[in-house]
Amino acid sequence: MARMNTRVWLDEHMFELPDWQQDAFRQFTSMIADPEGKYPCIPGRQGFLSNNLRFGFVADPRSERAAIEVAHLLRQYGECSRGTGKYASLVLFFETPKDLVEGFSIEEYENLFWSLLGRVSAVDTVPWPDEISTDPSHPSWEFCFDGHLYFAFCATPAHELRRSRHSPYFFIAFQPRWVFENINESTVFGRNMKKQIRKKLADYDSIPAHPSLQWYGQEDSLEWRQYFLRDDESAPSKCPYTYMKNKFKALGIKFHS
Repeated sequence: MARMNTRVWLDEHMFELPDWQQDAFRQFTSMIADPEGKYPCIPGRQGFLSNNLRFGFVADPRSERAAIEVAHLLRQYGECSRGTGKYASLVLFFETPKDLVEGFSIEEYENLFWSLLGRVSAVDTVPWPDEISTDPSHPSWEFCFDGHLYFAFCATPAHELRRSRHSPYFFIAFQPRWVFENINESTVFGRNMKKQIRKKLADYDSIPAHPSLQWYGQEDSLEWRQYFLRDDESAPSKCPYTYMKNKFKALGIKFHS
């Protein structure tokens, strides 16, 4: 079963890992910890450098095994995330075979991402917190697992213009909602952080910041729109998570949201 690791552990045991896992972690390291500090997600970079992040390696995202492994890692992470540091995130790298790298478009990766979240939700046995709407069109909606709230960030090999969402391997970072308690529009720190991130994002990407990027909980902000950003300014008209939920229900698979 997949195990959760720290950056320090991975640095010390790198050569014990399969080749693709070594490559995935090295490429992630070169991206997020580049000497010039160009990577736009400041909390993510700080979390990496301060050993706050946790990492896992997961099977091909198309497989049923992948959903089981993600669920297993999220259960582990939910128990310890608050003790890992203020810039916490769980970064999951997925085995990404050549046919997936070369054959999948951004739209296909988008469908794969939402399908995977749906399959993970289908094995969740804990109801979502009462304060979180189960309707993605409500500003309070957030992906939950095992009773914990997460912002999900997806990067793929198909992204080119939006460099901040590009990765040689399909990966998803799950960021606990509590991380944003001091990073939001109501705090000076949060507003300054947003300005810094937007400036770095403008320099890093080949296109302007996606219009879906807003603060959690704003009336005109829908959280699901920020999980997977396309290489242009478009977004699905309806949340794919709802579609997946209804699809699973039709198959007799119960969601616990």
